[in-house]
Amino acid sequence: GSKRGGTVIGHNSGQYDSIPVEGFYTQDEARDIIKYAADRHITVIPEIDLPGHMLGALKAYPYLGCTGGPYEVWQQWGVSDDVLCAGNDSTYKFIDDVLAEVVDIFPSEYIHVGGDECPKTRWAACPKCQAKIRELGLKADSHGTKEEKLQSHVIHHASDFLASKGRKMIGWDEILEGGLAPGAVVMSWRGEEGGKEAARRGHDVIMTPNSYLYFDYYQTLDRENEPIAIGGYLPVERVYSYEPLPADLTPEEAAHIKGVQANLWTEYIPTFAQAQYMELPRMAALAEVQWSKAPKDYKAFAGRMPQMIAHYDANGYNYARHMFNVAGTLTPDSISHAIMLELSTVDNAPIYYTLDGSEPTEASMLYEQPVKLDKTSTVKAVTIRKSGRSNVYVDSVSFNLATTHPVKLVNELHPRYKAKGGMTLTDGKFGTSGYGNGDWVGIVGKDLVAEVNLEDEQTVKDVTVRTCVATGDWVFDARRMTVEVSADGKTFTKVASEDYPRMDKGANAIVTHSLAFDPVKARYVRVSLQPENSMPDWHPGKGKPAFIFVDEIEIN
Repeated sequence: GSKRGGTVIGHNSGQYDSIPVEGFYTQDEARDIIKYAADRHITVIPEIDLPGHMLGALKAYPYLGCTGGPYEVWQQWGVSDDVLCAGNDSTYKFIDDVLAEVVDIFPSEYIHVGGDECPKTRWAACPKCQAKIRELGLKADSHGTKEEKLQSHVIHHASDFLASKGRKMIGWDEILEGGLAPGAVVMSWRGEEGGKEAARRGHDVIMTPNSYLYFDYYQTLDRENEPIAIGGYLPVERVYSYEPLPADLTPEEAAHIKGVQANLWTEYIPTFAQAQYMELPRMAALAEVQWSKAPKDYKAFAGRMPQMIAHYDANGYNYARHMFNVAGTLTPDSISHAIMLELSTVDNAPIYYTLDGSEPTEASMLYEQPVKLDKTSTVKAVTIRKSGRSNVYVDSVSFNLATTHPVKLVNELHPRYKAKGGMTLTDGKFGTSGYGNGDWVGIVGKDLVAEVNLEDEQTVKDVTVRTCVATGDWVFDARRMTVEVSADGKTFTKVASEDYPRMDKGANAIVTHSLAFDPVKARYVRVSLQPENSMPDWHPGKGKPAFIFVDEIEIN
């Protein structure tokens, strides 16, 4: 279970390097790490993720799975349908044996048992699991499906075992599904709602929402000049802006919010220097979030950072320098139908910019106030200090008939991928690779249907959309695109439609779809994209609906 035959190249591309990887920690090595940390007043809390993320265990003990195998340790990243069989008595003995060993090695008050990303596909088809559901009398209700209740049973078992050893259990927010074990501590990673719900139920909570505290996300939108990361976008300023105590909790409920945690998953981090680069200075921002009661002031924080960076330099740390670059925002103005450009630096250093894509110098325009953009532009900006030039800020906007006009979304977006809602589709900005960076809106299980209000009658003749494809993350291309037009926003007439083939292999790409038609007068244009509602057999999620992500609707 500690060996795999190779590693996927890039983001679950379907290509592998065939370089074997193996290794494990001995008990003595684990105790050495624990002592090293304890000498520095740090407690190491172990996580044994169960009942999902268990392919290593299933490779070694195939009888613990629903199908009996054979199983192979995955060479790609993600979530496997193969999990511990919850209807197998041997599974519970295995959990006890593993946790007993962990408790013997780790003196921490808390033990983490994961509980996240456990598909129920195998359980739904497994006679043993279904028999266990009947034996326990589990019924689906508003708190979860029968299979989710079965996972709760597994987590309760682990929690009871740890309690018998005088320890407390931590689990990811999925352990809310099906019912929480008494005394369980919840780590809220899928946003903040899970943490709030746990606090309302009287459980202690550690806030670790991916939208603020996943340090494996990119720190800049300029990904081409960054080491490969999983995706997303999380600059230092956003980390600093996080407020761990939700305003809608009562004081009694808020008392259950015990702290915060940053997560650095290392699929794409091969060296310690790169780990430092992803942590610093974001960890400094989070430390102030956690430990300071003073009102947040990002500029004051940034003003203290040079002293901290001197400390990093003195210790030879590798750290990111993005916070000292020019920061920019492009905000659609639906009244003037322009896009407002705002530039800033943490120390108010002078900013020089261009709008034609040329390289900025001290002879370029000096930024003094927001700039109104009303045509396709490529913005480049730089700040020049005594210590030298910053990296060049680059962004662009593209204008068409739809730009800055309101959009009505007929179906609800996925709650984690709403970005700026409908305006995301007409803000003039093309998304970069990586669907989770706020440039894209995502939906699953439903068509993405967007109605663009051009506000005046226009002659339209073609529509273009772009999708972000990352099949390893269950993000597929569209299967059909349809364009309809209307004069009143009520009665629509179809003017174009096109079907697309099912994807026959994994991919990471941005795909452009354009539909041209005879020129027609319209005030409203409705664009519908049908996602892949049943992933193909070659995909681990076969038969399940895929996400679809779109960044912009262009109407000409």
